[in-house]
Amino acid sequence: MIFKKIFNYLFIVSMLMLPVLGLFKFHQYMDYYEMFILVGTGLTFIWMGNYWQSFKYLVTSVLALSFISIFLYEGNLLSGEEQFILKYFLSSQSAIMWMCSLYPLSLLMYWFYLLKKHPFFGNFASQLTWIATAMGFIGLLVRWFESYLISIDVGHIPISNLYEVFVLFCLITALLHLYYEEKMNRKELGAFVLIIITVAVGFILWYTFSKGADAIQPLVPALQSYWMKIHVPANFIGYGAFAIAAMISIAYLLADKGILRSRLPSLIILDDLTYKAIAIGFIFFTIATILGAVWAAEAWGGYWSWDPKETWALIVWLNYAGWLHLRLVKGLRGPVLAWWSVIGLVITTFAFLGVNLFLSGLHSYGEL
Repeated sequence: MIFKKIFNYLFIVSMLMLPVLGLFKFHQYMDYYEMFILVGTGLTFIWMGNYWQSFKYLVTSVLALSFISIFLYEGNLLSGEEQFILKYFLSSQSAIMWMCSLYPLSLLMYWFYLLKKHPFFGNFASQLTWIATAMGFIGLLVRWFESYLISIDVGHIPISNLYEVFVLFCLITALLHLYYEEKMNRKELGAFVLIIITVAVGFILWYTFSKGADAIQPLVPALQSYWMKIHVPANFIGYGAFAIAAMISIAYLLADKGILRSRLPSLIILDDLTYKAIAIGFIFFTIATILGAVWAAEAWGGYWSWDPKETWALIVWLNYAGWLHLRLVKGLRGPVLAWWSVIGLVITTFAFLGVNLFLSGLHSYGEL
């Protein structure tokens, strides 16, 4: 108990001191908006840590191992191939590959737990998911540092292309799942949520080895903005929440047909979880859409241009606005909304990925 209190105080002090140190050391490279984002991130982490103890352990582990990686680089990007720990564990690509290995293994353990109901498999699956998530965040933070080792002009936050945002999608979706899992003390839904994460991992692996997408590239001019640091994460909290809602809806539809019904939470719980996930996703997606409009006005001179990405973002927003309207105002429940949630994921996937593949426009930064 004493250790926990000491750790909590140290966490708060660290989350206050790190932004201050960052401002002191790098303020000449930052504008006021970026300073606000830095300080706001520290305060947000304190708030989340006080509400969710496991989040503190994740943040502490990620920061500690990331700083070890930065120390091992010694300002030389070639150290990633020379240092054993960097090459196999803590370089950005190594850490992300560990993430890609552990999430599918976690999915397998979750299914063992769902079918066997043995606590060992459930606990092992959760721990693997936590470790995979930590490695993914380490990979992104170290990738951020590596981009500056290439050149000060190349350096940027790693959420600028399909490769990086697919990693971010995996991490946010996993983190949302772990939160619900811990608060409900139910692990069965990991067998469904980890499916969508594993599909994303499959894309990351294909994109890496067939397209060499893991290479760090300079930002295109329109992305050289502080807005990217808040618009993209808010967007992907929305995407992650919508993905979780769809996978829970699949569990609902199976249980409604009597498949695995005795091994899954009740239909009422599944329906309520779907609603909560969509509500959270809708809030963040709305914020991201508004921020995107402000960013567009700054970059291109107009808040809205009916660019394909903007148009499909509006379609996604209207889809989930309709879902929430039917549930909250009309009181609709059951398989209809579950199917709607699953179809919503298809629409969201096209808005996220399909637009880049089949349509062109101002947002075409992630072609395959």
